[in-house]
Amino acid sequence: MPASATDASACQVALPLPLPQAFDYLPAQGAALRAAAIGSRVRVPFGNRELVGIVTGFGPGQDGAQLRPLLGVLDPEPLFHGELLQSLRWLARYTHAPLGEVLATALPAALRRGEPLPDTHAWAWQLSEAGRTGWARLRAGRPRQLAERLHARTCDEDTLDAQAGTGWRSAARALAQRGLAERIAIPANALAAIPTAQAPVANAEQRAAIDAVRAASRAGFASLLLDGVTGSGKTEVYLQAIADCLARGRQALVLVPEIGLTPQMLARFRARLGVPVHALHSGLNDNERARVWTAAWRGEARVIVGTRSAVFTPLPDAGLIVVDEEHDGSYKQLDGIRYHARDFALVRGKALGVPVLLGSATPSLESLHNARNGRHAHLRLPHRAGVARPPVVRVLDVRKRPLQAGLSPELLASVRGALAGDGQVLVFKNRRGYAPVLLCHDCGWSAQCRRCDAPMTVHGAGRRLQCHHCGARQAAPPACPDCGGLALQPQGVGTERLEEILAEAFSQVPVLRVDRGSTRRRDALEALLDGLGDQPGILVGTQMLAKGHDLPHLTLVAVVGVDEGLFSADFRAGEKLAQLLVQVAGRAGRAHKPGEVVLQTHHPGHPLLQTLVHGGYHAFADAELAQREEAGFPPFAHLALLRAEAKQSEPAHAFLQAAKTALRDADPQLELHGPLPAPMPRRAGYQRAQLLLSSPDRRALHAALEAAMPRLYALPESRKTRWSLDVDPLDLY
Repeated sequence: MPASATDASACQVALPLPLPQAFDYLPAQGAALRAAAIGSRVRVPFGNRELVGIVTGFGPGQDGAQLRPLLGVLDPEPLFHGELLQSLRWLARYTHAPLGEVLATALPAALRRGEPLPDTHAWAWQLSEAGRTGWARLRAGRPRQLAERLHARTCDEDTLDAQAGTGWRSAARALAQRGLAERIAIPANALAAIPTAQAPVANAEQRAAIDAVRAASRAGFASLLLDGVTGSGKTEVYLQAIADCLARGRQALVLVPEIGLTPQMLARFRARLGVPVHALHSGLNDNERARVWTAAWRGEARVIVGTRSAVFTPLPDAGLIVVDEEHDGSYKQLDGIRYHARDFALVRGKALGVPVLLGSATPSLESLHNARNGRHAHLRLPHRAGVARPPVVRVLDVRKRPLQAGLSPELLASVRGALAGDGQVLVFKNRRGYAPVLLCHDCGWSAQCRRCDAPMTVHGAGRRLQCHHCGARQAAPPACPDCGGLALQPQGVGTERLEEILAEAFSQVPVLRVDRGSTRRRDALEALLDGLGDQPGILVGTQMLAKGHDLPHLTLVAVVGVDEGLFSADFRAGEKLAQLLVQVAGRAGRAHKPGEVVLQTHHPGHPLLQTLVHGGYHAFADAELAQREEAGFPPFAHLALLRAEAKQSEPAHAFLQAAKTALRDADPQLELHGPLPAPMPRRAGYQRAQLLLSSPDRRALHAALEAAMPRLYALPESRKTRWSLDVDPLDLY
C-alpha cells in the first residue's frame, strides 16, 4: 500500500504519456505533501520538457532514485476527487490504458495545458441609466423591442437566445453604441430563464415511463432502457425527468451522439426547464469548453447537454444521466482511449447512485439483451405521440429499371407527388461526395489513394479527389495517367451528385445538401434547416439527418443505396443497417401530414428488408440475437482487438505474434484469431495488422489482458510499431 502523506517522501504523478506507470517527484521547494493534493494538477520536469500531470498518490519513492522536485501545484483544490477520480481509475483498468492518458482525456484541452480554471460567470444585458429613462422614445424596431424586454428585467444571453431569436445581438450592439444598454457579468446561476413552452399532457405510455424514472431517482442507481418508436415522445420523457431532477436540487447530464443535434435539443430544453442549459461538445473553442466543465465542477451548471466527451463532466450534485440514441456508434471513441460513453455513463451512474436513462427507437443489441436479462428496466413507447401515425413503407424493386444518378423514374415520381402536396422530401444516401471513384472508361484505371488501400472520392463535380480515410486531397487529373485517354468518368453516386441532379429536375424548390462537407461551420445544420422552414423542398443527406431531428413537414423519405450495406462481412453490419433504415424512415410523417418511405433496392427479397418491413426492428433484433448466440458473437461473447501498424508489415506482425504468445501464456483458453492483415491493410501510409481476442467470460478476458499487458509494453517489438488495444470494439477494421 502507498505510504501516508505524513511519512511519504514523494508524490506519484500520472502523466499524459503512453506508459503504464506513475512517476515519482519530490514536493515543490518549501511545500509539504498533503493527502488533499491527490487529483490536483501539477507541473513537472520530464526529460528536457515540462508536462502537466495529476497527483495520484504518495509513496517513499524508488530506492536510490534521484527524484526531481515538482515545478508547481496548479490547483488550490483537486480537480479530480471522489466519484469522478474513482470512475476514471476504473476506466483505465477496463481499457487497460495508462491512467495519465485517461485523466488527460477527461480534461478540456485548456486545463490539460495547465491553464487556470476560468471564470464561470455568465453574460447578461441591462439598460443603462440613460436607457431606463429614454427607451420609450425609440422608434419601432428590434432595438426598441429589446429595450422594452430589458426594461422589464435584466436578461442573460442564454435567455435572449431562447426568447428573442438570433437578431437580438445586433440590436444590443446598437443600444450599447448609443449608451442605452450595457453588457454585465453575473454568476452563472444568478438568473433563471423563464420557461416559454408549456409541457404537453403526457399520454399513458409516457406517464408510465416518467413515473418509472422518478421512482428510480428515489431508489438510487438504476439503468432504464426507454425503447420508443420514432416520434413517440422520448424527449418529453427526458424533459419531465430532468424537471423532476432540478426540483430536487440536482444536476442532469444529457448525452447526444452528434453536434448537429445539440442546438435543437438546447432550444427545446431552454424553452421548458427554466434554468440555463450548457452545451459541451467539440464545436466549442477551448475556452468555452473549459468554462462549461468548470461551471459543472463548481455545481453552477445544472443541466449539461453534450456529445461523447461530456461523459467526463464533473457532477457534484448528480441526479440523472440521459443517453439519447444510445445505440449510436458515435459514442465509441475510435482513437486514443477507446472508451464507450454509454457504458461509462452507466459506470458513473452506479458510482453516483443516480438513474441512467438510455433512449432509442432502435436499441443496440447489447442493450436489448441486457433489458431482457433484467439488467435494465425496459420501458416501451410503441406508438407515436399525438396525431402522428407511422409512415407507409414501400420497397421499390429497381432491377432492369433505368436509373438517373441512381434514381429510378418511380422514385422521382414519388418526389414530384410529395412536393405537389406541399410536403418536404428527404433523399437519403449515406455516402458524401460527388461519386465514390473516378474511373477511366478506356483502360479501367481508377484513382486510388497513394497512402491507403482505398479509392479516392470524387468531389466538386469531378474537379477534386479526396480520401475519406486519411484526408489526402489532390486535383482530378485532366487525362488518364495510365493510357492518356480523356474518358475519365465519376462512377457511382454521392450526395453532391444527387444534389446536382435533383436541383436540375426540381428547379422550382430549394434543394439542400446536409452532410459533413456542408455543415462544417458552427450551427450550419441549424441554419440550413431554418432556411428551409415549412416550404416545400428537398433535403439530400447522409446519416447526419437520421439522428433525432424533428422535421414536421417531411412527408417522403427516399432511401437510395440500400444495397451497399446488405452484404458486408462485418458481423454488426446488419444491425447498423437496420438501425439506420428505421431511424431515417422515422423522420417522415411526424406531424399531421402522413408520411411515406421508399426503399429503392436491387434485392427486394433480402431477409433483412423483409423482416424490417413486415415485422419491425424488434423482429429483426430477435433473429439477429439468435444468430449472434449461435455464432458466439457479442453480446454472447466479449472481444478485444489488438491493432498494430508500421511503415512495413513485418514489425507489426512480429509484435502481434509476440503478443499472441504472451496472451496464450496468460490464459491458454483464450480464443486468439490472427495476426491477420486489417480489412484495410494500408492506411495513411502505414501497414496495419490485428489480433482478435474472444472469450465467453468477460472476467477471464480482462484477467488475461491484465497479466499480459506488462509483457506487451516490455516487448522489444513494441518499440518498432504503433499499437493499441480496443476493448469491446464496434468495428473490426
